[in-house]
Amino acid sequence: MLRDAVVDIDEQGRISHCGPREQAPEIDPGTAVLDCAGMLLPGLVNAHAHSPMTLLRGMGGDMPLLRWLREVVWPAESKLGPEDIRAGMRLGSLEMLRSGVTTSSEMYFSGESVAEAVLEVGSRAVIAPAVIATPDLGELGGWRRMVEDISRWIDTDGLRFGPGERIELAYGPHSAYTLPPEALRVIGEQARERGALVHTHVAETADEDTEQRRSYGSVPKLLAELGVLDGRVLAAHGVHLDEEDIRVLAESGAGVAHCPGSNAKLASGTARLTELLEAGVPVGLGTDGPSSNDDLDLWEEIQLAGMFARLSTGDATALGSAAALLAATRGGARALHRDDIGALESGRWADVVHVDTDNPAFVCGVDTTDERILSNLVWAAGAECVRDVWVAGESVLRNGEPTGVERAEVQEAARSAAKRIEG
Repeated sequence: MLRDAVVDIDEQGRISHCGPREQAPEIDPGTAVLDCAGMLLPGLVNAHAHSPMTLLRGMGGDMPLLRWLREVVWPAESKLGPEDIRAGMRLGSLEMLRSGVTTSSEMYFSGESVAEAVLEVGSRAVIAPAVIATPDLGELGGWRRMVEDISRWIDTDGLRFGPGERIELAYGPHSAYTLPPEALRVIGEQARERGALVHTHVAETADEDTEQRRSYGSVPKLLAELGVLDGRVLAAHGVHLDEEDIRVLAESGAGVAHCPGSNAKLASGTARLTELLEAGVPVGLGTDGPSSNDDLDLWEEIQLAGMFARLSTGDATALGSAAALLAATRGGARALHRDDIGALESGRWADVVHVDTDNPAFVCGVDTTDERILSNLVWAAGAECVRDVWVAGESVLRNGEPTGVERAEVQEAARSAAKRIEG
């Protein structure tokens, strides 16, 4: 924590300096200077989300994962068109910005619609169009076509594009239990050729991957054997991992997106967070989809990650305030294999969040110890304390309201789409 500090942002939207005011470089006369009373943080990183599912929020909320997917989610998603997905993603991006989440790692269909929504709202996203082989979504053209479409998109627009490189493209194989091994092998090859991330669900529930465990030992071992772990990989959930699985992930450098809220609601289990961190696995925090969580508030995940780590280990010191906050910022960036977001450091994108400390959560304001401020921030504050947000140095949230879109219009468009899907 730095007190009486400044963040300088260059013309490209990157941080040129972050440090004490007395050490800051001289600025040219006329340079815009904004005084932010309170705290500045790096933008939070939501490492695993299906944000267009804001439209499905509340549907089948009392079912276990596999029944929920097959009986509720996939039938509803078969009705979604590109404009519906755009409406759902706009609402999700807006919801995240209002809680200080500047980057989300999205796995969903119609990636172009997701990208359009993200750019319109002004946030940042790693977009992994979903690849899945299930009769419920067969009209999407099969996994081979889905993979070809992603590869063609990357080859056309590049791995990253948009103002401030707001969009990164990735591959989104849904899971080992919804795709044949051949599909995973091909995806791994295509991703490595392009330096792209592979974002996939791994060991979320105890009974989802029975066949894979019988044939390969586990999903991490399957991914290793197929060569998928030779590239950039983000494993979402990672609840049911044994010591050998953790070792395989650690040796490969794969990241894990820990989703404690969704895992708890769906009774999927509690991931072995402390063991993953001790093994050196990069771990970020994710909300999962807003129809299984049911929100996109990463502050809740910070608290739940800390509480579940302490509860599962019986150790009240298992995950401290600083470690929990780092998992939502720098940890999320590392899990995504990114070194240009997640921290307020020179050279990184200026994704910055202004937190108002004039709030009962900060009982002493900032006139107290660093330890107490961090404790207040993690355990008492939340999305309601976020006032302003910048992405690549651009103001995208001011006094809690978006600057690039009208909140009422975004909410109404999403409401209309959700009612049509429900009907």
